[in-house]
Amino acid sequence: MTTKGSLYVVATPIGNLGDLSRRAEDVLGRVAHVAAEDTRRTRQLLTHLGILGKTLHRVDAHATEADLDRVLDHLDAGEDAAFATDAGTPAVSDPGSALVARAIARELTVVAVPGASAVLCALVASGLSSDAGFRFVGFLPREGPPRGAALTRLAETAEPCVMFESPHRTTATLNDLAAITPSRRAAVARELTKMHEEIVRGPLEELARDTREWRGEIVIVLGEHAPEARETTVDDAEIDRRIDEGLAGGLHAKTLAERLAAASGRPKRELYERIVKRKSERAR
Repeated sequence: MTTKGSLYVVATPIGNLGDLSRRAEDVLGRVAHVAAEDTRRTRQLLTHLGILGKTLHRVDAHATEADLDRVLDHLDAGEDAAFATDAGTPAVSDPGSALVARAIARELTVVAVPGASAVLCALVASGLSSDAGFRFVGFLPREGPPRGAALTRLAETAEPCVMFESPHRTTATLNDLAAITPSRRAAVARELTKMHEEIVRGPLEELARDTREWRGEIVIVLGEHAPEARETTVDDAEIDRRIDEGLAGGLHAKTLAERLAAASGRPKRELYERIVKRKSERAR
């Protein structure tokens, strides 16, 4: 009877190549197959390590079940395989989770080879970690009701939160976060472990005023927060002020209601009706 192979989930450096563990290098050199989010980037890493001739399989966000099964079939045949993403720990907000889940469903052995993680690096260096633990939310939805719902959940979460963001959407996300919890402490970590590593800290309302063009890999960390304090800090007068400000800025009533609901903890429907009424009064 053929002994089945194992799937090694290998963490790779998020910037500094010195962060690759000796165990990870050993595993990558030993396995017969390497699945990768981007085969070009993974091949560059293997070449740097002097590991040549490996069979690479592309497993990205568009991978089908058949693509995943082609990798796992090698494990059924008794060969070991590794999975590596572009950078950091696989299966954390990347395509690796689907491959791992399918391997488990096929009763194959999955072995984690730990290493660099942008989530933990940013949290630790931000100075915002706490004994309450933290919540990782990956990338926020880009627009519409899903984004509004995600922002509301952040406003209702007391423990620190960590999220990824693309550089060209960082300013918009900081503005959205500042609109719901302006005084919440936060940090923007960019290019972690790389030559131009930088961590910018401050209240969200201050970070949102930063006019720089954000560059590189971005991780945003939100500090601890007291959701129950929202109703006392966002009273009727403040609600009306924010409504006027939002309408003057061209915000759609529905979007404005979502933001105010997250900021105040009040029902979105109630706020929407208040916005429509105030908009009508302004038009007279």
